[in-house]
Amino acid sequence: MTAAIRLPAATAAIALLALAQPAAAQADDAAAFYKGKTVTIMVGHQVGTGFDIYARVLARHLSRHIPGNPSILVQNMVGASGVVSANWLETIAAKDGTVMATFVHTVAFEPVFGNDKARYDPRKLSWIGNMEESVGMCGVTRASGIASFADLRTKEAIFGATGPTGPLGQFAQAARNLLGAKLKVVYGYKGSADVKLAMNRGEVQGICGLPLSTVKSFWGDEYTKGEFKPIIQLSGKPHPELKGIPHVDTFAKTDQDRQVFGLIFGAQSLGRVYVSPSGQPAARTKVLRAALAAAMKDKEFLADAEKTKIDVEPMTGEEVESLIAKLSSVSPDVVARAKKAFSRD
Repeated sequence: MTAAIRLPAATAAIALLALAQPAAAQADDAAAFYKGKTVTIMVGHQVGTGFDIYARVLARHLSRHIPGNPSILVQNMVGASGVVSANWLETIAAKDGTVMATFVHTVAFEPVFGNDKARYDPRKLSWIGNMEESVGMCGVTRASGIASFADLRTKEAIFGATGPTGPLGQFAQAARNLLGAKLKVVYGYKGSADVKLAMNRGEVQGICGLPLSTVKSFWGDEYTKGEFKPIIQLSGKPHPELKGIPHVDTFAKTDQDRQVFGLIFGAQSLGRVYVSPSGQPAARTKVLRAALAAAMKDKEFLADAEKTKIDVEPMTGEEVESLIAKLSSVSPDVVARAKKAFSRD
């Protein structure tokens, strides 16, 4: 029989105190560092887009969960569908825990696809977390005369997009090349806000890559009135609110198809991801991860999110890091097929 070891009460208390001291010291160190400082959230998209709205809601509540309660500043940096902001994050931004960026998920995988203008390694960046596991979609205007995705496979429509490296363009081309959609992509819009205006003016009839949360918030009136109609789901699990609308996974016929669809479409589950530069102290990454996770459970934040009509389905920084590592390690054949799917030819 193994004898139980019993410590005197005083000894046990001292042992517990010793265990608590490192955590307390870390919290004190973080508070001392962040007090009086400003944490910048750089949004790689236009003011008024879904990414900007999410960041500004978060900024109203994040400080309460960072030791030292620093000020939170939201700025916008537009260019190359988010790649410019990612390059700035990695090559210019401070690596001390005072900077985060948020941009569309495709930015993380530009190096995987061989974009030599993407000057960062997604596997080395300090991933903080994700505010929303996005359900992406393609949608069309009522005026387009397209009632379903099946219609889009027989009737041509013009879709608006930012640039070839952005999700709006990549998803549209992939829908054309992999799923048989008859669409023409027009590039040059600054963001989804500009595409929305173009759709309302009748310049284009559709858009791919919008998260459901953006549709329900920034496109709420058009969605509610039926002026904007989702026709296919691109990421996440089939959403109950989109019952009857086909999911892209139903078009996969082989395991490689599923991997290709996962790299192109499934990665959109990283809908509102937040990241800091590589090389920042691990302790500061830990602080920011904990702060973001705590903010996602904050009653005041959740009430603000509901008022702003944004969905909150968070992922931890560890979960984001793991998913990015997985998707970044697919085979060259899968990457080649995905790159071909983005072709404009």
